[in-house]
Amino acid sequence: MKIKSILVSQPAPAAIEKSPYNEIISKHHLNVKFHPFIKVEGISLKEFRSQRIEILDHTAVIFTSRTTIDSFFRICEEARIAVPESMKYFCNTEAVALYLQKYIVYRKRKIFFADGAFANFMELLNKHKEEKYLLTVSEPHKPEMPLAMEKLRLTFDKVVLARTVSADLSGINVNDYDMLVFYSPSEIVSLVGTFPGINGHPKIATFGHGTTNTAIGEGLTVSVMAPSPEAPSMTRAIELYLKKINAGETVAPVVLDGQSPDRAYILAQEAKPAKRRPAPKTAAATTKNSTTKNSASASKAKTGTPVKKSASSTPSK
Repeated sequence: MKIKSILVSQPAPAAIEKSPYNEIISKHHLNVKFHPFIKVEGISLKEFRSQRIEILDHTAVIFTSRTTIDSFFRICEEARIAVPESMKYFCNTEAVALYLQKYIVYRKRKIFFADGAFANFMELLNKHKEEKYLLTVSEPHKPEMPLAMEKLRLTFDKVVLARTVSADLSGINVNDYDMLVFYSPSEIVSLVGTFPGINGHPKIATFGHGTTNTAIGEGLTVSVMAPSPEAPSMTRAIELYLKKINAGETVAPVVLDGQSPDRAYILAQEAKPAKRRPAPKTAAATTKNSTTKNSASASKAKTGTPVKKSASSTPSK
């Protein structure tokens, strides 16, 4: 079945010309529509206070989404919390880090970011072990990050700043599309909850191990998955799929045959041998060693073994 129309579960871009989907739209003459399947809402100040988290007790804040950034600074404003300029910010991608410019003077703050890879982000945090981190998350969230931070023995507190809920899908008919594209497990849950019994048509494309695993767990057949070595982006994965089916090839469904990169990183940390410091010498051990040396010297003297003299003990002429 050829793909002519695609529904992407993301907000519509401000300018389609700048969207990563623009290239495959013009190249393959696709009809691509955007409609979010979920929405993320910031929590109230009352909900934040119920978690008993003191922001100023921390020296660094971890952000992995723009929504948690919005919620963090809104709560600080409502609670009249003046975030010091010494506060450090750690983000999983440069795009998230640049979003901080909406609230702070970027060049005057200490901001660190990774390339989006889970292992690289964890290594970045691990380079700053002295920090007391505030990990901001949305509910629901993947457990891998707090678990990995525990394995690395980092000091942190987790705080929920937003919640994910299903968006209004009453105006959507998924059967009008040949392919649906999803970026998070919550979007899959929203799809199945709103359109039960869907499978086979339209085709399903997923981004990330967690999203793919949730889709398969819900009984869906996944035709396209990203990222992969040959397709680091969703648009590249879709393009490779289109080339194969347009050439008449049969594309097998996606099968997960290993751990997610996040889980693999955690298992690698668990497999590392624990570093043990050498036990300090006790007074008894020191005395024993000294006695042994003295006994050896006395034994040599009795047997006539010559004893070497140091340069300082040689008499002057």
